[in-house]
Amino acid sequence: MEEFLLENQWIIILAILWTLPWKGIALWNSSRNGDTGWFIALLIVNTLGILEILYIYVFSKNKSKERESAMPQTMK
Repeated sequence: MEEFLLENQWIIILAILWTLPWKGIALWNSSRNGDTGWFIALLIVNTLGILEILYIYVFSKNKSKERESAMPQTMK
């Protein structure tokens, strides 16, 4: 396996390029939503973007909608 990865380093580079934007967006959203547990989990656990994508599109939507509905009409 090590030999395969040494010969095909582009796989590692591709995984990093895929993961970093998702992790950044998910960490930003969890921070803005005040989800400390999610922030720590997303920071520590590396799932090649799967957990991050789930947080962005599934778990953070509820809080975003609640926050948006609580805003005064002039701020929307």
